[in-house]
Amino acid sequence: MSTDTAAPEGPARGSGATGRDGERERGTGTLLTLLWAQAKKRLLLMYRYPLNTLSGLAMTFIFFGMIFFGGRAVAGQALTDSLGGIIVGYFLWSMALGSFSGVARSVTQESEWGTLEQLYMSPFGYGKVMVAGVLVGLLETLAWGGATLAFMIAVTGESLHLPVGTVLVLTVFAVAPAVGLGFLFGGLALLYKRVENIFNIMQFALIGLIAAPTVGTVWVRLLPISQGSYLLTRSMAEGIRLWEFPPGELGLLASAAVVYFAVGYGAFQWMGARARRQGLMGHY
Repeated sequence: MSTDTAAPEGPARGSGATGRDGERERGTGTLLTLLWAQAKKRLLLMYRYPLNTLSGLAMTFIFFGMIFFGGRAVAGQALTDSLGGIIVGYFLWSMALGSFSGVARSVTQESEWGTLEQLYMSPFGYGKVMVAGVLVGLLETLAWGGATLAFMIAVTGESLHLPVGTVLVLTVFAVAPAVGLGFLFGGLALLYKRVENIFNIMQFALIGLIAAPTVGTVWVRLLPISQGSYLLTRSMAEGIRLWEFPPGELGLLASAAVVYFAVGYGAFQWMGARARRQGLMGHY
């Protein structure tokens, strides 16, 4: 006499949603692991090289002090009348420069350390590693930028409106084109290695983009960072909140941020693939 025993059903049957949820959770955990690894790397570099970290921040303070006290001695009232714009412009310049150089110089550093090929062979791919580094670097840059802004306000005694949420959103969208430029020049570093002089030139180019006259000249706002500089200056000078800006102004800011970031990242990926085909990853 035989007894029929039903085979136990596997958990996979009828559990498509559960499987997708598990994959989503694993993907989220993987992304968080990558972000934490990048944050830990940045913290270790700051901890192991404290003199380099503090001297960089000190130079930012000293350079603004030279602008403020030297300008007040030479220009007097003219500097006082435009002090608010100078503070906002210097704040945005330090943020944009940190975002740009953080991306571009990391490629050169990874090449010098001999870890560039390892990152390309990682399960994430170098593009995702760089994007995670950008997110961590942006948080670091925001922290340094906040310290710089507090220092400038304390030294000058200038009164500015600081709607924190609005300033954060506008700053992120304003520096996004600088990140795209950083990716572009990072790609050039993969191909041509020694491009530090171009990095130095970009410091002055960023000043021109931030100080570009945007009132009455719409095409200037299409340049990287210019629209963000215009809106951030108005917000901090007049106390305008994010939702009080015309939708067209915010749309132009968001569009410029997305386009310049996408173009820079796309160029970085293309030049990275070309460098791999030419066998340039292991050379510096």
